[in-house]
Amino acid sequence: MKASTRSWLRRSRWEPASMVLIGLGLVMLMQPWSLDIYSYSFAVLLAGVAGYTVAGKLP
Repeated sequence: MKASTRSWLRRSRWEPASMVLIGLGLVMLMQPWSLDIYSYSFAVLLAGVAGYTVAGKLP
């Protein structure tokens, strides 16, 4: 693998991004103002959880 690819695929970058997605999904799930935001909350939450699971396997 190239050095640039190796630095791009690091756990230290993807875990915090996934945690932000999980937090955003939770906020979207609990907000009372918009049904549109609420309807996308599960997809955002699921993407964050899947990303965190994958990021845990990265070096």
